[in-house]
Amino acid sequence: MSNAFFVMRRTAKGNPPVTFAIAACETQNVNVTVLPCFGLTEGRSVTARQMWDKIMQDGQFDRQNFNSGPSMPSSPGETLCAAVSASAWVEPHGKCTIAFSLAWSSPKIKFLKGSSYHRRYTKFYGTSERAALNLAHDALTNYKRWEEEIEKWQSPILNDQRLPEWYKFTLFNELYFLVAGGTVWIDSSLPSTNVKNDLDSPEDAQRVDVKVTEAEVNRRHTTISEYSTTSGCNGSTGDGLKNNSDPAVTQNKRNSNNLSEHFKWQDQLDDYEDVGRFLYLEGVEYIMWNTYDVHFYASFALLDLFPKIELNIQRDFAKAVLSEDGRRVKFLAEGNYGIRKVRGAVPHDLGTHDPWNEMNAYNIHDTSKWKDLNPKFVLQVYRDFAATGDMQFGVDVWPAVRTAMEYMEQFDRDDDGLIENDGFPDQTYDTWTVHGVSAYCGCLWLAALQAAAAMAEQIGDRFFAETCKTKFCTAKSAFEKKLWNGSYFKYDSGSSSNSKSIQADQLAGQWYTASSGLAPLFDEFKIRSALQKIYDFNVMKVKGGRMGAVNGMHLNGKVDETCMQSREIWTGVTYAVAANMILAGMEKEAFATAEGIFIAGWSEEGFGYWFQTPEAWTMDGHFRSLIYMRPLAIWGMQWALSIPKAILDAPKVNMMDKILISPATFSLSLTETGVRKIANKAKCFGNSVLHCAC
Repeated sequence: MSNAFFVMRRTAKGNPPVTFAIAACETQNVNVTVLPCFGLTEGRSVTARQMWDKIMQDGQFDRQNFNSGPSMPSSPGETLCAAVSASAWVEPHGKCTIAFSLAWSSPKIKFLKGSSYHRRYTKFYGTSERAALNLAHDALTNYKRWEEEIEKWQSPILNDQRLPEWYKFTLFNELYFLVAGGTVWIDSSLPSTNVKNDLDSPEDAQRVDVKVTEAEVNRRHTTISEYSTTSGCNGSTGDGLKNNSDPAVTQNKRNSNNLSEHFKWQDQLDDYEDVGRFLYLEGVEYIMWNTYDVHFYASFALLDLFPKIELNIQRDFAKAVLSEDGRRVKFLAEGNYGIRKVRGAVPHDLGTHDPWNEMNAYNIHDTSKWKDLNPKFVLQVYRDFAATGDMQFGVDVWPAVRTAMEYMEQFDRDDDGLIENDGFPDQTYDTWTVHGVSAYCGCLWLAALQAAAAMAEQIGDRFFAETCKTKFCTAKSAFEKKLWNGSYFKYDSGSSSNSKSIQADQLAGQWYTASSGLAPLFDEFKIRSALQKIYDFNVMKVKGGRMGAVNGMHLNGKVDETCMQSREIWTGVTYAVAANMILAGMEKEAFATAEGIFIAGWSEEGFGYWFQTPEAWTMDGHFRSLIYMRPLAIWGMQWALSIPKAILDAPKVNMMDKILISPATFSLSLTETGVRKIANKAKCFGNSVLHCAC
């Protein structure tokens, strides 16, 4: 039996109230008593001093306190408290377990610009003040089972002798951010004023298995096919983005509105599909919700552990791609003006003060001109689609995927199928200028072309699949010609002092390609050579590999000092590089690379960043942005070690009209000595090398 009571607190300035409940579990050996109310100052019948005197004298409170009614409300400036006592007799050398619980209920979340929503737990506990009592009770009666479930989840990894000890607990410890990262989980897309809120007891949530039927999928396939034969998702004929002044754009908006009627967004999901809506901050210093270029790295944690939440985040961004917000915004870096949200562009974030309704709180650069956001959207959607096998999700978000791809056509200025950067920091490294073709964005674009083609084939948009395949062939050739120097891909195709820098993140697109079960973007030699160069220079030439991978490194072994970000070590990017190495069969280098983040951030000899892993640090230990989203990318390593069967079994797309099997063999295979052969099934290479013959 549990004994509990609650204290209700009203907050200032019209903010939602919060109720606290404390409880203890009474058993045959444990006696529970309560003190419903005492004050911190004189004037109350019981003061804090008297409360402690009572405990010291009797070891418990009076049993008749259970019959006390509600206390009088506090006066302005007064603090009221409550206490629970549990006492037991313990024999010499004996032991006794006493369970307490503390719960609180703040059912409504209110954002600065006025929008308010009910939190997810209210679906099961209601919105009255008694919800806190029910939460405290359920915690006491279920905590043992919860602990057993946690053990069952973690044990296979913790007991795996092939994994380094530091990796095992760092993997789970980095999950702190899902709770501490300003997380908001709401029950419905509707404002709280439109949601039923009179539930006082937990809801008996019956799971109803609602799945898209084959007939429904076929109907949507037909819609996609009919639409794709008449125009692109941005109103074009498949040849690229039209200018906003073009009359076809107006017609396109009508077309896309009609098309979107056939698909379900977050606020239209069935009960079984609907797990609410989820927000988490980029970091406690960068207060933007669901920052997408960073979620690209962190999303592996959600996909692995909370896949339905991950799918709903992608649904939110799919809806955002097809939206537009014409309000003018000043961009700080260039001092120019633009509109808040351009249709076809993936937003940088879902906003700050009114998420979902006022996106792109980030205003340093015009992110509608960034080159990584749209490819990252396509790559995440395809990975999630392949991993879950959720055809309904695929057909629902496909219009946004195609629109996002077609939007990028405007950045291919020489018709080689490859996008070019525009001479400013137009990607997640937002202080690191890029000129022309870049390794980072170009590789992401190649991967997005392949992912879009694979998804188009499965959805039924044959025309667009062939368009992506053709473009991939020419773009891949241009990418390798402009950036490959024999051992790695140069930072960019420009002529600046850092154009030949070795970027740690140069193969981000290949990371997602391999993680999604698609064919490698390049031959095995190029991938392994580039990763080895990163390991030898960006990792091992920085404090002997004990700090992670520095973002930029010159061939002379000196750190690229072009800007703040080129000389930083990014924790999440280091984990991503390690995941890429695992997928390429370089397990030894992978764990050595990632261990640098553990040593510098989590170990006793490091900088003391445990449970607040920053975005970045420099060689002298200075950090930037504590408690940051991107380090969740360590779950990309776990994904690489145990890729789901759905990914491995997903249909493969042939990106080339002609496939030549090279007779060449490579001698780059690692020796067994010192290498942890953990996930042979996860390696993305076979014995053949694919060449594009176009």
